[in-house]
Amino acid sequence: MSFVAEFNALPLESLVKRSLATPASAVRESMGKSHLSLSDFTQLISPAATELLEPLCRASQTLTRQRFGKVIRLFAPLYLSNECINNCKYCGFSRDNAILRVTLSIEEVLREARALKEQGFRNILLVAGEHPKFVSNGYMADCVRALHEEIPSISLEVGPMETEEYRPIVQAGADGLVVYQETYDRAIYADMHTAGPKRNFDWRVETPERAYAAGFRRLGIGALYGLADWRMEAIAVAAHADYLLRTCWKSQLTISLPRLRPCAGEFQPLTHLSDRELVQLVCAFRLFLPDVGLVLSTREPAKLRDGLIPLGVTMISAGSHTEPGGYTGAGKEKIHHTERGRIVELTSGASEWAPLENRATNATGQFDIADERSPEQMAELIRRRGYEPVWKDWDAALTA
Repeated sequence: MSFVAEFNALPLESLVKRSLATPASAVRESMGKSHLSLSDFTQLISPAATELLEPLCRASQTLTRQRFGKVIRLFAPLYLSNECINNCKYCGFSRDNAILRVTLSIEEVLREARALKEQGFRNILLVAGEHPKFVSNGYMADCVRALHEEIPSISLEVGPMETEEYRPIVQAGADGLVVYQETYDRAIYADMHTAGPKRNFDWRVETPERAYAAGFRRLGIGALYGLADWRMEAIAVAAHADYLLRTCWKSQLTISLPRLRPCAGEFQPLTHLSDRELVQLVCAFRLFLPDVGLVLSTREPAKLRDGLIPLGVTMISAGSHTEPGGYTGAGKEKIHHTERGRIVELTSGASEWAPLENRATNATGQFDIADERSPEQMAELIRRRGYEPVWKDWDAALTA
C-alpha cells in the first residue's frame, strides 16, 4: 500500500477541527509523553499550544540536543536550470512567466560547485525546473558524476521520475532526493497547477517511495506554507513523514518548512503562517519526530533563523542564490526566453524580473531570498550560539 491509500483515509478536516478545540491541559499532557501520536501532534499545533510556546520551545530544545547534539548542518542550493513545462501559479519558473532562462552545461555546473566548495560547502542541493528537453535523467546523472569526486554529499530537487530513471543518478553518486508536495489540499493543488505533469497529485506524493526503491539514502519532504490552511498542511506532512519512517526505514528523513516568497508572476499567498506559528510548528515536529532533520532555508529572515537554531532546526542553507549561474555568472551568455520549449531571441525590456545588481547572472531566480548573509557569517553566528557548523557529514567511502 502506498501513502496515497493512507492519505485518502486520513480525516484531515476532522483533525484540524480537533486541533482548534484542544484545551491547554491536553497540550501539556502531549508535551509530557515520550512517544507522540498524530493526535498529539495536532494538539501541539493548536491555538492553545501557541499560548504555551515557551515550555514547548524548552522541550524541543532539550530533545534536539539529546538526538542531534549541538551541531547545525550547512548546505547550499545549486540551480542548474530555470526551464519548466509546468504552470504553477506560485512559482517564478512557471512556464508562462516572461522570465530570462538558462540551463547550465556540465562544465558550468562544475564551476558553480567549485565556487561553493571554496566557501566551505560539501553538501549541495541540485535544483532545476521540470523540463525533460533541458533537464533529462541523463543530464542529471552527468552533473552528479562530474561533481561526485569533489562534493561528498549531493542531493536533488528536480521533477519527479520513475524508479528506473533515478537508479543511474544514484549510481553516479547522488544520495538525497527532496520533493515538496507544495500543498496536500487536493482542490487547491488542482487550482495551483494548471498545466504540465505536476498536475498529477498522486504521482508527486508517491515520489519519495520511488526514490527509496532506487537507492537514495536521504529523503526530504515538505509543504509550501501559504497555499492552504497551515494546520492541515502540517498534519498531512506529519502523516506522510510517519508513513515514510515505517516503510522507507533505511533512509534518513528531513522535513522542510518553506513559506512563500515574492517571485516572478507576483503571486500573493492565500493563507498566512506567522513567525510565532512557524516556531510552534518547528517544535511540534521535533516532539512528534525526534530523529527527523528539520530544514530552514534562506527564505526566512535572519532574526527568525537565528532564534530557531537552538530550538529544533538541524540543517540550514546560507549565501543562497535561486537562479542558475548565481554564484559565478556561469551561463550568462546563453540567457534566453522560451516559448513552448523553443528558445526565442531576447527583446528589450521583456521581463521586469531580469537584471538585478546583486546577481552574478541575469537569469531569473525562483524566488527572492530573505537572509542574504554569507556562509562565513552564518558559520560564525552558529559558533557564537554555542553550536558547531558542520560542512561535511558524509563520505562516499562509507558505502564504497
